[in-house]
Parts: sequence; C-alpha cells; structure tokens
Amino acid sequence: MALEETVQRSRHGGREARRRERAQKSAGPGRPYISRNIPTYDILSEENLLKIEAAADRILAETGIEFRDDPEALDHWRRAGARIDGLRVTFEPGMLREILRFAPAEFIQHARNPANSIRIGGNSVVFAPAYGSPFVMDLDRGRRFGTLQDFQNFIKLAQSSPWFHHSGGTICEPTDVPVNKRHLDMVYAHLRYSDRCFMGSVTAEERSEDSIEMARIAFGRDFVEENCVILGNVNVNSPLVWDGTMTKSLRAYARANQAAVIVPFILGGAMGPVTNAGAIAQSLAETMAGCALTQLERKGAPVIFGNFLSSTQLRTGSPTFGTPEPAIGSMVVGQLCRRLDLPLRCSGNFTTSKLPDAQAMTEGTMSMLAAVHCGANFILHAAGFLDGLLSMSYEKFMLDADLCGALHTYLDGVTVDDNQLAEGAFAEVGPGNHFFGSAHTLANYETAYWDSETADNSPFEQWELAGSDDAATRANRLWKQRLREYEAPAMDEGLDEALKDFVARRKSEMADAWY
Repeated sequence: MALEETVQRSRHGGREARRRERAQKSAGPGRPYISRNIPTYDILSEENLLKIEAAADRILAETGIEFRDDPEALDHWRRAGARIDGLRVTFEPGMLREILRFAPAEFIQHARNPANSIRIGGNSVVFAPAYGSPFVMDLDRGRRFGTLQDFQNFIKLAQSSPWFHHSGGTICEPTDVPVNKRHLDMVYAHLRYSDRCFMGSVTAEERSEDSIEMARIAFGRDFVEENCVILGNVNVNSPLVWDGTMTKSLRAYARANQAAVIVPFILGGAMGPVTNAGAIAQSLAETMAGCALTQLERKGAPVIFGNFLSSTQLRTGSPTFGTPEPAIGSMVVGQLCRRLDLPLRCSGNFTTSKLPDAQAMTEGTMSMLAAVHCGANFILHAAGFLDGLLSMSYEKFMLDADLCGALHTYLDGVTVDDNQLAEGAFAEVGPGNHFFGSAHTLANYETAYWDSETADNSPFEQWELAGSDDAATRANRLWKQRLREYEAPAMDEGLDEALKDFVARRKSEMADAWY
C-alpha cells in the first residue's frame, strides 16, 4: 500500500473516530428518547377544529364503518351501544370519545435493557426505522427482495446508532422465510440483535399471539401482564373498513395489555378525498374507532393514535409521498389527537424517490419536520424509506439516521444559562478578534454543534482530491463500516435457548406457507 494512501486512510479513520465520539457525547448516555423542548405547531383555530370533529362525527353516525370477519368485534360494539346493520357499525356523536377516556395519555414501553425503555406520549419523541418494505436496495447490488440477513442487518444498524430509540418492526420482509413463520425469526432477531424496544407481527391473530408469547419469555409473564413491552402496528383498510385480520390482532395486543398502534392508510384521491380537511376528518373517524375497540377489549390498555396521510398523482394514479398537503395535514391531526389526550404516531421519512438522492431527502425532510412539529411521540418510518415504502435502502437508512441526529438537536431547542450566554467569552476576546482559541470555545467545542456523519464540509479542492464522492457513496461506506464493527448486546444463554426452542417448536407445528 502506498504511503500516501496509508496516510489518507489513517486520517480518514481518525477523523471518523473523533466524529463518532462526538456524536455519542451529543446523544448522551441514558437518553433513550427525546424530551421535546420546542412547542408544537398548532395551525387551526378552535372553530375549524370543531368543524373537522363534527364532520368525523357525521361520518361515524351516518355512513359508519364496516367491521369484517370479526364477530367478536361486532359483539363488543353491540354491548357498547353502537348500531349494527350487518357488518356496518354506526356511532352516536361522542360515544367513541367517551370510551377513549380510559386509554392512557402516556405509557412506558420497557426494553430488554432497562436503560433503553422509552416513554410514549407527553413531550417524548421516539424514532424508529421504516416498516414493511418487500424489497431492499443498496448501491452495490441494486433492488432485490429482502432476506432474513437484510432484516438482521437493519436491526444491527439501528442498534449501532445513537439516533434511534426503537428497533422497529418489519424493517423489511424476509422473503426467504415462509410467510407463516417469518414473524418468529423477526421477533427473535429484534430480541437477540438489539436491546431496545421493538414491534411484533400483526399479519394474523396467531402471529400476534406468538409475538406476545416471545415477549413473555423475554420479560416474564407476570411483568408483561402489567407492563407494555411490545407494540403492534395495525392499519385500517381505508376508506372506512376494519378487516378481521387487523381487528383480531389489535384485540390480541390489547387483551395482553400491550399497545396497538392504530393507523389509517389514506392516499388522497384513492382511499380518501383529495381535499385535506375531508381526509383529516376520515382519518379521525377511522382511528378513533380502532383505538376505542382496544378499550372495549381491555379497558386501560395502552394504545397509540396513528396518522398516515399521503397523496396521489392524479394524472397517473400513482401514490406520492413527502408532499406538502399531507405534511401540513399532519399538523391538524396532531391538534386533534391532543384533544383526545392520546399518544400520537405520525409521518416519517416519506419519499417516492427510487434512489437516495435529492428528491428522497427533500421529501423525507418535509415529512419528518411535519412529524416533529405536529407533536408526534412515536415516529415510525424515520429511516430507510424509499420507493414509496416498497424498498428499504441501506444508504437512505444512514442518511436518514444523520437527519434524526440533527433533529435531536433541533428538538432540544435553545438553552439559556450562564455558559450558553458566553458573557465571559466576549470579555476575553473583545472586538475584532476570533473565538477559536478562547477558553469558552475550548470548554464547549466537543458538544457545541451537532456533527454530521454523512455530510462533507471540506473545501471543494479537498473534496475533489478525495474522490468527489456524493452523500450516497459516503453512506454506502458508512453502513458497511457499521456492520463490520457491530457487537451484539449481551443476552442470558438460558433466555436465548428458551427463545430458540419456542421458535423451533412453533415452526415444527405448521407446514410452510408462502402466501
């Protein structure tokens, strides 16, 4: 190896090591979630919020919501006093709000490592990776179906970053594992390769129950009965349909005192109206119904009010993500959720771009800022989202992780104290001089500014001499380095064996199913 190359690599490695050390210091030990120090952004007046709530009440009372393939859900509504006509359920105004009074405004999700337990609700903000992509992609191998190894890789990348607080759920679909068995491998991977909070399966009631049972093995049955340790993300079949797969799963989580995340999936012009206010009213109606059903299953069970507004390119019918209308709509959803006094899940790094490029980061940043300002407590899809959520990108994951790091500082707001006011520095430096060597700078330089891991802030000539790499190329190097350096968190051998035994037994009890 040439001396010049050796020196360049050494310098790069040393700079990278120092940058990572500063990032860890900025994240701070014992910071499992962000405590918001900036206010939410409330954009609608009381009068207009009441109009949207009234529109949602009319949808619920006059049009209603269908609950398909779940007779027990219909029985819950019948006992609660709703009107049932076949599969259609209609609700008197105020009925769902009354039921939702029993849901907690905030709760703790406990992690395998107690230092990583998170608070969901109030002024807390939690970042979790993207969820649900069948494909993965990177600059080396392009777009391909996700595998279990990819799934494990993304858990390791999230675990290795100080900017995530949650291991997520179905980060990508491990399509090399049978559909009816992959949930077992996914939950095991979350527990084995991360010691942060995680999500379980919702694709069938028995898979939800398997996920919860594995959580009981990891945390103890009695502890799980009294505490939330696992989330299940369930979607409305918008418009105005709750299918049995989802309601049975949300009831399984609620029955076990675990948190269901209740999320409509509204693409304006397709599964909802093209107008923002109408889509918001639909979202409110659908989500309140799902949240209320958890309370009918088990009063006081934790639940998260979810939001997923997006748009459609009306010329082609293609979904679009990261556009301004859903972003500003999220602000209103945040206001409505706070009036229900429920924790909020919102937005993420949404984009329809097929590459980790300028479009991806522009759309993703718009969505993330909307989530931050609307008051979201649990931000799913915070990293890796590409291709309209069809693809999980290794490079986009690292770029988004960097943005999440910046948002930690953004959400910290501005501290005003003697050190931050720096009055002694002005006295030391005086007019016309620089602050580089001042005592105040030397005392604060390691933590004064957030330091990007993917940006290049060097002069043009230095950047050009180093190879003129773009951000995606730098992110490509970074995720490979993270995987090389990854170390699994400790796990008791007995617990590991118990989890493996459960997975093996459950797999042996069913034939492979690939659809």
